[in-house]
Amino acid sequence: MTHPAAPALGAHLACEHGQDGVRFAVWAPEATAVEVQLFGPDRSPTGVLPLDAAGDGLWSRFVPGLGAGQAYGLRAHGPWNPEAGHRFNPARLLMDPWAPGFVGDTARLALQTGHAVANPLQPVQAWAQHRPELADNAAAMPRCLVVDTAAELAAGAAITPGPGTAADRVVLYEAHVKALTRLHPEIPPAQRGTYAGLAHPTMRDHLRRLGVTTVCLLPVHAFVSERHLLARGLTNHWGYNTLNAFTPHAGYAACTAGRDPVDAAEAQAVRDEFRAMVDALHRDGIEVVLDVVFNHTAESDLDGPTLSWRGLGQNHWYAMGERGVPHNFSGTGNSLNVSEPRVLQWVMDSLRWWVVAYGVDGFRFDLAVSLGRDASQGHRFQRHHALLAAMRQDPLLRGVRLIAEPWDIGPDGHHTGDFAPGWLEWNDAFRDGVRAFWLGHPASRGELATRVCGSSDKFRHSARTPLASVNLLTAHDGFNLADLTAYARKHNRANGEDNRDGHGHNLSANGGTEGPTDQPAVLRRRGLWRRALLATLFCAQGTPQLLAGDEIGHSQRGNNNAYCQDNALTWLDWPHADPALAAFVAGLTALRRTHPGLRQARWFDGRPPADGAAPDIAWFDTDGAPLSAAAWRSHDHRTLAAVVTVGEGAQPPQESLLVVWHAGEAAELQLPPGLWALRLDSAQALVADSPGAPAAPSVKGRLVLSEPTVCVLVRALHGPSNPTDTVS
Repeated sequence: MTHPAAPALGAHLACEHGQDGVRFAVWAPEATAVEVQLFGPDRSPTGVLPLDAAGDGLWSRFVPGLGAGQAYGLRAHGPWNPEAGHRFNPARLLMDPWAPGFVGDTARLALQTGHAVANPLQPVQAWAQHRPELADNAAAMPRCLVVDTAAELAAGAAITPGPGTAADRVVLYEAHVKALTRLHPEIPPAQRGTYAGLAHPTMRDHLRRLGVTTVCLLPVHAFVSERHLLARGLTNHWGYNTLNAFTPHAGYAACTAGRDPVDAAEAQAVRDEFRAMVDALHRDGIEVVLDVVFNHTAESDLDGPTLSWRGLGQNHWYAMGERGVPHNFSGTGNSLNVSEPRVLQWVMDSLRWWVVAYGVDGFRFDLAVSLGRDASQGHRFQRHHALLAAMRQDPLLRGVRLIAEPWDIGPDGHHTGDFAPGWLEWNDAFRDGVRAFWLGHPASRGELATRVCGSSDKFRHSARTPLASVNLLTAHDGFNLADLTAYARKHNRANGEDNRDGHGHNLSANGGTEGPTDQPAVLRRRGLWRRALLATLFCAQGTPQLLAGDEIGHSQRGNNNAYCQDNALTWLDWPHADPALAAFVAGLTALRRTHPGLRQARWFDGRPPADGAAPDIAWFDTDGAPLSAAAWRSHDHRTLAAVVTVGEGAQPPQESLLVVWHAGEAAELQLPPGLWALRLDSAQALVADSPGAPAAPSVKGRLVLSEPTVCVLVRALHGPSNPTDTVS
């Protein structure tokens, strides 16, 4: 019986009529003929096999005598009519979209166009005037591999299962495999910047100390660099340019020293190294979530290469506009047509493969609005689009984490909060609202309160919980935390676009000096901001996400779009790491774990219960009184306090938390009655819940707020709160 995670299309070992061999199945609905080109171990062609039309756009053939490790490519015949969307060219060797392995160099694949062009780095011809390139390019193309599906699935089954972290305990950590460890002095040089480096005990220890539960890796699907980067002598660092959706990127493999595999054995070693990484992280209780790109492919716009999908049938694989031009909801030149059932099948097959064959625990979907654009509805976003619904009900996927980047650049492309129950979503409203409050941009206390309570204006519908909001301060795109508090404007000239690229609206601040400085007052101000921002993140309702490097003070020197900087600009600067900041972050995650009032799965309502107990949340101003409507809206005051009184899950509360956000001028806060234990003061870098921290002092009457800070104070409802020295 075929395993449900085994794709039906592609090349698979089979036994038919008593003979062992390989069954090839290719989807090319508008092709007039499809062939499989076979290759020997020395890369030389060994034969061409025409496939049989099997109906419904499928081409298939069983070939006896072939086995695992067989190298092959595809050729598709059909019309060449660019304005009708047809770009078939049998002179171009194509990769099988379903191939779970391949060998060969990928460095300059962006130049393998299907049309004739004098210089693919500088295209000048109108798209409608393209003519097919007649020269065969097999020597320049990777070869796909027949892989033993059963063996791959068995290897996946041997991986230690993921920890299944409870939703309210999740702490996400967005990281780039190479950048994370490339400069780490405690990791062996041969493993730095690789899957093995991420799995190294040194890195796992760091993640555990931080309190990270879930590593979110930037794309690890095999990817290539775009032609405009090749023209500038740069490479794609982030990886949002997928070449193959079933294979780990070999550039992150220690076993091949970061180069593409040259034979089936090396390709197998790359897959095994990735599995070993997942297994090691799982054994330490850390989940692995992959950032995946299904909104576009590496074939770019019509000046781009013909590598696979375009050559097999552009009109079906891509969402097409007028005159044979694909829509561009992604900003990369093409958009996949996920409303086409076979394209949907390809996405689902890939997701299942990574869960079952590689043991991953979930996915973050790049530009996820593109995955909900319905071709039958004019490519408008539909929250119950067939693909999105399929993910939620699929037996192999419905238990994994699904995280949406809830926008793209197409029409009506912004949909934060609009995904269905079961999805988590990056919350740009949290990012912008929190930045504005702390860094001196127009902001109100009402906006901050909404954001730190789960953004009910975005997510409180359809039985969704505050945990649906992925709260983030920074991400791979945009300023990191060090630069957010050190640069008032972007500095992207290293990208070769005259500083035109990257977002200009960053809500950042520099503390008085742009960029690096040795001025103590500026450095202190930046430190206060960074700790207050981090404290706001981890004391907010929702699911927190930390960008790798923010905990050690890594800077990208003001570059807020470092997608093409595979160098020390993006590689985390471990030799100059800030251990005190990392310890502060570890304390914040410990504080969050300890106190259920910081991670509720239910919405606050602020109404006193009928039994006369305290409300789940009560807000007040510096004078101890509730805020007026005008005070909530005012941009003139930046001090806010709330008392949170909730229990763990459905249990009765055992404590009240007093949370204070102070970004304004020096002030005194009138405290509610009683003795309060100070558990967090970000201005003093004090987190009482962190290992080795001094006992929490007690506070009553008033709290002096002289610098920007987030404070958390605790009062036990039954018994002492363990305060020590009194501060009043």
